[in-house]
Amino acid sequence: MTEFRSIEAATGQPHGPSFAVHGPDDVAAACAAASAAFDVYRTTDRETRAAFLERIADEIVAIGDELIEAAMRESGLPRPRLEGERGRTAGQLRLFAGVVRKGAWQQLRIDPALPERQPLPRPDIRLRMIPLGPVAVFGASNFPLAFSTAGGDTASALAAGCPVVVKGHPAHPQTGALVADAIARAVAASGLPQGVFGHLVGPSNELGAALVQDPRIAAVGFTGSRAGGLALSRLAQAREVPIPVYAEMSSINPVVLLPEALASRGAALGTAFVGSLTMGAGQFCTNPGLVLAIEGAGLDEFIANAVAALEAAAPQTMLTTGICKAYAEGVTALEGNGKIETLAKGLPAAGTQGAAALFRTTAGAFLADKAMGHEVFGAASLVVVCKDEEEVLSVLKGLEGQLTATLHLDAADEALAGRLLPTLETKAGRILANGWPTGVEVCHAMVHGGPFPATSDARTTSVGSLAIDRFLRPVSYQNLATGLLPAELRDDALGDGAPRLVDGVLTV
Repeated sequence: MTEFRSIEAATGQPHGPSFAVHGPDDVAAACAAASAAFDVYRTTDRETRAAFLERIADEIVAIGDELIEAAMRESGLPRPRLEGERGRTAGQLRLFAGVVRKGAWQQLRIDPALPERQPLPRPDIRLRMIPLGPVAVFGASNFPLAFSTAGGDTASALAAGCPVVVKGHPAHPQTGALVADAIARAVAASGLPQGVFGHLVGPSNELGAALVQDPRIAAVGFTGSRAGGLALSRLAQAREVPIPVYAEMSSINPVVLLPEALASRGAALGTAFVGSLTMGAGQFCTNPGLVLAIEGAGLDEFIANAVAALEAAAPQTMLTTGICKAYAEGVTALEGNGKIETLAKGLPAAGTQGAAALFRTTAGAFLADKAMGHEVFGAASLVVVCKDEEEVLSVLKGLEGQLTATLHLDAADEALAGRLLPTLETKAGRILANGWPTGVEVCHAMVHGGPFPATSDARTTSVGSLAIDRFLRPVSYQNLATGLLPAELRDDALGDGAPRLVDGVLTV
């Protein structure tokens, strides 16, 4: 195949112009250009790099309605959702511009020499973080803007000083091309080498494999399926020089309904839960795919209202025919499990639509069947009915790693919540109280990550300013003459506004 076309999500039919399929030579050229640009780009000053990120945001917004319409066709997502996502995409680029300007990401440390120290003198040692090198970024299907060509991985890698080569998601090539052109314009307007950003497209897995295996790539950012993330991780570890793969993969995001909250507002929680479950056809990595609660009247009210809301839920167009098929297969598997009861299904679906589904099982059955804990990507969720607090804790302890865990509680539930929190901390990257997980704020304190299989590295996040750390590494400089030190580590740089730890004391 030398060309492919965009697929309209609502119809599953080809749409628009053809796109050339990139091959191994294109991968090599893009990686060579990124490598050549690295030494220039990584030495840019903080203001130049920050202004570049802001220029990308401006260029994306300037595309206007053409970008929203392309994304609507290719994803099936509604206009308000995509306009919000465009705002988030520009917002996170501007967030990282602010991070770069402040300079804390450099983690500057200075331990001055102590020549008189006994029994041995201390040498002069100084530390800073430097960028890893060119980064391969894989666009996600469910966020064609905020987790794709100019998404969080691209923004954080560019903020760190790493050139980026994006493997655009084949489900939205037109959207990706519009954004890639905007980034290219920002690169040129900022006077940076062309290789600071590259964009590759094509429907085959071989294209992504070639990108990860190129020796000039120093790290990988990925959002997608567990199978895809693990495949890339294996390729990265099999290289002559292994590299990190920061993959966000699989999560069912347990929601724990505590007894007093259920007793006081179980009905309202049931209705609100379905709103979260069906948002965006359930195609969120933070979708609430598991509900835990102790049996009783409050849970009965929750289920009754959730069933009523879900049975009235209209089917929604899913991102791709492949995702729609996989969702239908996942729902069928749950329906065919003799230990699982089907509580409700949404209004009938047709074509590439997905109908919401709600199921129920017991804690004992869930603990005995690990398959019940596997993600079904879409608007499907499983209610696990527990006999008591001990069963709730047992189910939580048996879960895989998660992106989120949610507690719905009233004041009288706080003692139980405190008992559950130590387990939840070991299972999830973000713990919510009295909210729903389908909303990830882009800010400094956000963690969008978690233990495997939520991500491939639980120490990191793909959302929020801490994401920059994935693409940096520390270097110490011992007894170097002032003229050889990086500018930000010299004594005369102390007034540049960047925080420093000087002899163990934080100095700004």
